[in-house]
Amino acid sequence: MRILITGGAGFLGSHLCDRLIEQGNEVICLDNFFTGRKSNIQHLVGNPRFELVRHDVIDPFKFEVDRIYNLACPASPPHYQYNPIKTMKTSVLGAINCLGLAKRVKARVFQASTSEVYGDPDVHPQPEGYWGHVNPIGLRSCYDEGKRAAETLFFDYHRENGVDIRVIRIFNTYGPRMLPDDGRVVSNFIVQALQGQDLTVYGEGSQTRSFCYVDDLVDGFMRFMEQEKIVGPMNLGNPGEFTMLQLAELVLKKVGGKSKITHLPLPSDDPKQRRPDISLAKENLGWEPKIPLEQGIERTIAYFKTALSK
Repeated sequence: MRILITGGAGFLGSHLCDRLIEQGNEVICLDNFFTGRKSNIQHLVGNPRFELVRHDVIDPFKFEVDRIYNLACPASPPHYQYNPIKTMKTSVLGAINCLGLAKRVKARVFQASTSEVYGDPDVHPQPEGYWGHVNPIGLRSCYDEGKRAAETLFFDYHRENGVDIRVIRIFNTYGPRMLPDDGRVVSNFIVQALQGQDLTVYGEGSQTRSFCYVDDLVDGFMRFMEQEKIVGPMNLGNPGEFTMLQLAELVLKKVGGKSKITHLPLPSDDPKQRRPDISLAKENLGWEPKIPLEQGIERTIAYFKTALSK
């Protein structure tokens, strides 16, 4: 198949490019390189089945493709808060442009949504039927509400125009090719530990997250895209739940050195709990994560050791 991946040079997008090329597909990787990096897909440049296009999804685009994966949007707070209006445009206009293309060429289109649509949840763990508890005017709203609006657009195009959609809600994911300045907790802790700095935990460190290794997530993407039973939304993530303190202690144990844990004030609207209910993915995809946190953290540390030494 010919497959378009928006945000294809990013952390998740580049791993998806690899897997789809391995399967024998043709891949068009579209990225504006705000958080994507050419180094993530450099090894694919020159492959006759790979094409790299520098483009911003807020502007229309035309390709003849069978599948569209819409992964374009900065996903970590420092990056999406850097230009919140642009973040909202990326989610909303990017969705409209992907859906318009899918409608024209009759392609199946995949939306990488997020667990942030649940906000600071008062239901735990979070099932897909939970509508969320989101602040519409906070510092994180550009991302949370942008992704919620994108889901609305996907389902309206599906109902009104018969567009073949798939909507996934991604919970915290980590692994090689995260940016060192990503601002997400796994990369923060690993980079701080490798550089001999203290690890910064916000609040008491009792807030929880669930961490899914990137290979498991991409496997879920591809299974979901090619099944016919359900359009979504569907949670993808690791149901193992860890506090920030537990994660910090694991990173310190694996990296070694003399770093300690320090505490900073909690940012606004920071969710206290986050864990996916993945019953739907188990039932419809036969999918659940295979790589335990300890193993995934070791692989991610090895990547950052190399990346930081360049």
